Amino acid sequence: MIIIGVIPARYGSTRFPGKPLVMLKGKPLLQWVVEGARKSKLLSKVIVATDDERIQKLCHEIKVDVVMTSPDCPTGTDRLFEATKNLNFDVAINVQGDEPLIDETYIDPLAKAFLENPGLDMATLAHGLEPQDIDNKNAVKVIKNQKSEAIYFSRFAIPYSRKNFETGSTAALKHIGLYGYTKAFLQKFCSTEPTELELHESLEQLRALHLGAKIKVIQVEKPTYGVDTEDDLRKLEALLK
Repeated sequence: MIIIGVIPARYGSTRFPGKPLVMLKGKPLLQWVVEGARKSKLLSKVIVATDDERIQKLCHEIKVDVVMTSPDCPTGTDRLFEATKNLNFDVAINVQGDEPLIDETYIDPLAKAFLENPGLDMATLAHGLEPQDIDNKNAVKVIKNQKSEAIYFSRFAIPYSRKNFETGSTAALKHIGLYGYTKAFLQKFCSTEPTELELHESLEQLRALHLGAKIKVIQVEKPTYGVDTEDDLRKLEALLK
């Protein structure tokens, strides 16, 4: 099975323009992600998908494959699809370009899920919820069945409970936005218009559930650290000290 890692990297972020090239402890943010992905033991190749020549230039400097894509891609998943539609692979792992601490401990469990589960369409990650996550609409929750396949994702508190949340509960988990897709399902997903559920929750994985996808949910111990704003970058710098 050929499993590749693709890092969508857009220059024109609304909240943080130029984010992939911003410096974190002496290295561009994107370089951290590339170096983390290269630690994977299961990826055949790492590719950056971008729409900007400045990011392309950095990729050449750090010697990682780069594919230029349209600036009109509405999501990172669409950028991944455009970058890979003519490539030979079985599974693509969508590695978030703004999560500099991503490494093999997150990527390889995703890749391994496809090796161990024939017929899987997608895989994603989650970890335990903290009490403050329950009502935080920026913390996406996921519930799963006995096969560890996703039943539903929501920004709201799921499942509804008549009792107080207990630390350590596994009724719901906090979703981490890393995904693996088979090539066939990626094409199906990106060829389908956003669904009503997806638009209501602003969660594109609900389109996959609407299409009947089997989405394996792998639980990991630690959260990831995304950089959406300059304040996030400062917090991460302090953490790395």
